[in-house]
Amino acid sequence: MNLSQQLATRFTEVILYGKWVANTNYREQLDSLDWRMAVRSVGSSNSVGVLAQHIHYYIAGVIQVLEGGPLTIRDAYSFDFPPITSQKQWEDFLMTFWKDAELFASLVAQLPESQWEESFVDEKYGTYLRNIEGMIEHCYYHLGQIVLLKKLVLANT
Repeated sequence: MNLSQQLATRFTEVILYGKWVANTNYREQLDSLDWRMAVRSVGSSNSVGVLAQHIHYYIAGVIQVLEGGPLTIRDAYSFDFPPITSQKQWEDFLMTFWKDAELFASLVAQLPESQWEESFVDEKYGTYLRNIEGMIEHCYYHLGQIVLLKKLVLANT
């Protein structure tokens, strides 16, 4: 398995199918979650739903680059989402999240080995390798928060 395929596999492990690092993944944590639980905050923390949308925001933005487009996402907007107000909205978001995660993994798996050390959009952002590894690490970071927030929300219901 080449580096592109390895990184695509690591990404799908954290989002869709794996249990190796965290013993869970986003799909396992979110698919059975009622929208009311997803939007509930504990104290001043973000909700599970907002954290999931935050990760999806970055996935969608990097997909745009991997498909040859510009980098249009900005950290300043990475937590700005309209509120989820129904189960249907939550389920629609999750379907989009899973579909985009599959596309992201497919695009990463297809990257030529020679591209990993090239600048990602602009030299200031580092290499493709740094950005894709950073995406995976970012996903695990927020997955941990999601697991803890779910426990706190369930304990306070």
